[in-house]
Amino acid sequence: QLQLVESGGGLVQSGGSLRLSCAASGFTLEYYAIGWFRQAPGKEREAVSCIRSTDGNTNYADSVKGRFTISRDNAKNTVYLQMNSLKPEDTSVYYCNARKIFHDYWGQGTQVTVSS
Repeated sequence: QLQLVESGGGLVQSGGSLRLSCAASGFTLEYYAIGWFRQAPGKEREAVSCIRSTDGNTNYADSVKGRFTISRDNAKNTVYLQMNSLKPEDTSVYYCNARKIFHDYWGQGTQVTVSS
């Protein structure tokens, strides 16, 4: 079965850190561009960060630049999102997405709640 599973969410105080994981089964993440997205209640889903499969180039939303870091461990078939200096406005459900031509997979999401 082809699936992505996010983990690592939780409740953290403002200024704290979390590391989200996105693990794939049934396919190899190395060949996919991976994106992290988030969606807060009543808001549209927004892109947070992405990493390319070809050269590992990364991009970040302005709101998380300097605080979040995306990385991939091909041996573990997993992509991570290290989130530091968390703010209450980072509270959302975080989703990972794996994409290449003709293939597009989403995980079920993991809740991140940052208390002030």
